[in-house]
Amino acid sequence: MVGGYRLHVNGRRQVVDVPGDTPLLWALRDELGLTGPKYGCGVGACGACVSLVDGAAARPCVRTVADSAQARITTIEGIHDHPVQQAWLELDVAQCGYCQPGQIMTAVALLARIPDPTDAQIVEALRDNVCRCGTYPRILAAVRRAAEIARGDR
Repeated sequence: MVGGYRLHVNGRRQVVDVPGDTPLLWALRDELGLTGPKYGCGVGACGACVSLVDGAAARPCVRTVADSAQARITTIEGIHDHPVQQAWLELDVAQCGYCQPGQIMTAVALLARIPDPTDAQIVEALRDNVCRCGTYPRILAAVRRAAEIARGDR
């Protein structure tokens, strides 16, 4: 059964006409044209699709549209000039870039919860985000740098 689900995405209310059991990722990408969240595994294991749901890092590939209708969803397209983005560019983190939206959104959620995380907290928060290029040292450095930028340590 197809239904008109109202989603609150990147600060805007939008209607998607899909079955309620449709993965949120497909509604974001195919219905709303938000291609920042990437399809990697489809089972919530790789982190390429991470977006924020009510401020927490979530994997829209394993979340349904029906379960997301009351939530505030933020994709990478919904953040602008965030300290994490600034740090990523400053430290030239991305190699192929495929996993980076998920990495960035996970880091945004972490810094919202813990403004000055330890290396161990950063590693723990990002441990389920896979980077096939192996840019983990640059990702770790960028999260540290983003915390500095957010504090005003230019």
